[in-house]
Amino acid sequence: MKKDKHAEEKDKVEVTESETVVDPLAELQAKLVEKEVEAATNWDKFLRERADLENYRKRTQREKEELIRYGNESLLSEILPALDNMERALAHIESDSTDPVIVGIRMTLDLLVAAMKKFGVVPVDAEKGGAFDPALHQAMGQMVSDLPANSIADIFQKGYLLNERLLRPAMVMVSKGAE
Repeated sequence: MKKDKHAEEKDKVEVTESETVVDPLAELQAKLVEKEVEAATNWDKFLRERADLENYRKRTQREKEELIRYGNESLLSEILPALDNMERALAHIESDSTDPVIVGIRMTLDLLVAAMKKFGVVPVDAEKGGAFDPALHQAMGQMVSDLPANSIADIFQKGYLLNERLLRPAMVMVSKGAE
């Protein structure tokens, strides 16, 4: 009977030893799965951060390009009234005048127009009889005229585009048509 007790103890020890062998293996597998999940989560975070960084770079590049392209917008807007005044002054003078002051105003106006064009400022297309475009023209009112309805009847002030972006709308009167 002693052998039986000893055999039972030996069996218990073997069972305990095999359980301890299985437990570390199961524990390691559980840790491995946990670390794989953690690695996948970290990889996902890395990819998202990388995408965010790339989006940030693209956005800052786009903003930089816009700043270069439209950075002078406020300065150019301030120059437009001087340009308008020179054009108005020359509109009331005979075109063949040789007065040095008038010649100087024409030359100054030409230089100013060339400089504005160099920086991407061009006049908005607004002609009497042309189609009214609310994206480019500001209607100051409507008037009866022999022109078709919704066409430009008169122009009060020229409008300008800066690199295809509206800098100032053309102020126009819109035709109601003949009544």
